[in-house]
Amino acid sequence: MPTTKPAPSARERELLELAYSYSLTHGLADLSLRPLATAIGSSPRVLLFLFGSKDGLIRALLARARSDELTLLEELRYDEQPGLEVIARELWTWLSAPERRPLMNLWVEAYGRSLVSPDGPWGDYARSTVDDWLELLKASQIDAESKRAQAQRTAVLALLRGALLDLLATGDLERTTRAVEQQLSS
Repeated sequence: MPTTKPAPSARERELLELAYSYSLTHGLADLSLRPLATAIGSSPRVLLFLFGSKDGLIRALLARARSDELTLLEELRYDEQPGLEVIARELWTWLSAPERRPLMNLWVEAYGRSLVSPDGPWGDYARSTVDDWLELLKASQIDAESKRAQAQRTAVLALLRGALLDLLATGDLERTTRAVEQQLSS
């Protein structure tokens, strides 16, 4: 009979939120339990007890980051189909907001690590985020099952990811937004 993990305790949820805030500033690639534990008022031993291992903690942090993404996706769902360009513009506005830079930096880090370490705690992170975004874009299309619609939403996703990487590297919101707008309008 499979065992299910009990619901997280209040302390586990609290430490996860604190660790998540820490990871938004410091990243995950070089995460060390001792400095993290000190920064969040815990100990490495408690973190290992609650999350099982450093990899378990990283998986929990990635799941926490993904929950922010999924919350956005739910907020952008409409009763009517507003169209691919409308959704793309709203996604760009959300992705490019200055207050989201730490989350987007974490996303890029996790995405990249998922590609080079697919067997580690990063697992299928990149693939699952692509699937999540494509599903939202698909929901905005009338002829969503056609090969043309699939290509369009793939191109929009590539545009948004590319512009996001450029924005994170340069901080040039005006230029990257103009590029997104130009491509969506053509």
